[in-house]
Amino acid sequence: MPVKIAFLFPGQGSQYVGMGRELVDRFPEAGDIFKQVDDICGRPISRLCYEGPMEELTLTVNLQPAVSAVNLACLAALSKAGVSASVSAGHSLGEYSALTSAGVITPYDALRLVKKRGELMHREAMANPGAMAAVVGMEIEKVMEIVTRSVDKGVIAIANHNSAQQIVISGEKEVLSYAVDLVKKEGAKAIPLQVSGAWHCSLMKNAVGDFRQFMQEISFKRPKTTILLNATAGSEDDPEKIKDIMARQLISPVKWYDIILEMMRDGVDIFVEVGPKKVLTGLLNKIIPKESDSKIYNVEDLKSLDTFIEALR
Repeated sequence: MPVKIAFLFPGQGSQYVGMGRELVDRFPEAGDIFKQVDDICGRPISRLCYEGPMEELTLTVNLQPAVSAVNLACLAALSKAGVSASVSAGHSLGEYSALTSAGVITPYDALRLVKKRGELMHREAMANPGAMAAVVGMEIEKVMEIVTRSVDKGVIAIANHNSAQQIVISGEKEVLSYAVDLVKKEGAKAIPLQVSGAWHCSLMKNAVGDFRQFMQEISFKRPKTTILLNATAGSEDDPEKIKDIMARQLISPVKWYDIILEMMRDGVDIFVEVGPKKVLTGLLNKIIPKESDSKIYNVEDLKSLDTFIEALR
């Protein structure tokens, strides 16, 4: 029976200076990705990945194409090594790399999409300032109750359901502060996140229509392999419906916990984080039971790629 492999692609927060540089030396295909991102953005995103500075790399308009380029470079290296996934998913921004993995869009179009997405999110963050906080040590039902108690004070929503007891809330600063106080009174932790906007809530709503319109010029194909989508935690085959879901993703919660549970139910044997750092690996270690036979790897550079390929032999 063949091994079932899942590719998981990280999003914002996974960046570091130097990411992706090693892959270019061995894989011309990875170099092509970085040339494309520089061309699409009209500025040296590749240099920011390789050399920084971190302050410039972390700007949303640079960060979204930068992390995506590294994800796609890692994916290209895996493809060159003859490894593909039977199911893919990406965390927020990482979903565009997952769409590429599943054959829905080309790497070039993925980079075009994340460039536009970054510009629109930056625009809305400037027009509608907000903040985000990670709630740790509280179940989703309790967080939802706190959000419900806070919503009459302004915009607030659950942005990410990352694991059973790690949930991110997003909204206007004052109402978020009120919700954070409620969380602390219940004995859980609430950690402010260093982000430039309130993602995955209605403060981004004015970007949805513009982004959906931009997608009209991008060709989406039916997935060749399964992709589980953030906003639904389910799969979808219809290209136009995928576009609608991806536009709504800007204001919808990332159902990451449900996605991983679905992969486990589907019998995934190997989970591979494809892209910089090990943020998703950390979440997997919180979700997958210790007694599970599933294996977890990450591929972000030559050493981790070689380790994973060797393990498959």
